[in-house]
Amino acid sequence: MSKQRILYVTQEMSPYTVLGEISTIVNQLAPHAYNKGYEVRVLMPRYGLINERRHKLHEVVRLSGMNIIVDDDDFPLIIKVASLPGSRMQVYFLDNEEFFKRKFIFEDADEKPFEDNADRMVFFCKGVMETVKKFGWAPDIIHCHGWMTSLIPMYHNKIYKQDPIFQDAKMVYSVNDGSLSETFKSDFFDKAMINNLEEEDLAAYRDGDKITLHEGAMKYADGIIAGSVISDESVQKSIDAFANPKIKHDDEVFLVDYLEYYKSLTSS
Repeated sequence: MSKQRILYVTQEMSPYTVLGEISTIVNQLAPHAYNKGYEVRVLMPRYGLINERRHKLHEVVRLSGMNIIVDDDDFPLIIKVASLPGSRMQVYFLDNEEFFKRKFIFEDADEKPFEDNADRMVFFCKGVMETVKKFGWAPDIIHCHGWMTSLIPMYHNKIYKQDPIFQDAKMVYSVNDGSLSETFKSDFFDKAMINNLEEEDLAAYRDGDKITLHEGAMKYADGIIAGSVISDESVQKSIDAFANPKIKHDDEVFLVDYLEYYKSLTSS
């Protein structure tokens, strides 16, 4: 029997970025799954503060060269790779000079969110799906971490699930506290459109004038993992109402719990 494959898509991961809970979870979880015999790949943005020399990033020429459309403009996608320190597991970085070549991640030096965060998110989510297709590597589990990945469950369900690379994948979304969606403009929905999507496909990402990234991702996920702290009451209500199998993050046992959770989803 071939090894099961887990694709981790994350907005952050230590030691490359040290932002919050997600960075630590993915840093521990991905190599743990790899050491337990899973095939594992990690995709994340290549932010400008990541030191390429120190972390030994290099371009993967065979994967680079694609263009990703955001708001009717083409942006080149460059793929880089590095081995996670202390592991043979590889981490892939999605890079674009316009979106990621800056010394801050989501906010500038004055702690003001970047005006193009929505564009950066759309570029990253679209880029992830196209990169996995180019891998030719069919994941059994796609586990998304962070609001910046929240369009991926919808893209998978509505567009890519017909592709042999994605057709058997189970989608897991970790619902972590917070997002920057309150700083997005209404044109976010036009930017997020892809292929033959309809407006109703994005309805779960909208509640009146409010953009609801976590709720949208949950609608299209096969399973969710609730973060240890959720301060938004509307997000917590959506978690409580989630009909598919779900678990809650526990710092003490999550490495065991998550792998058992994956097994329950792929065996159903």
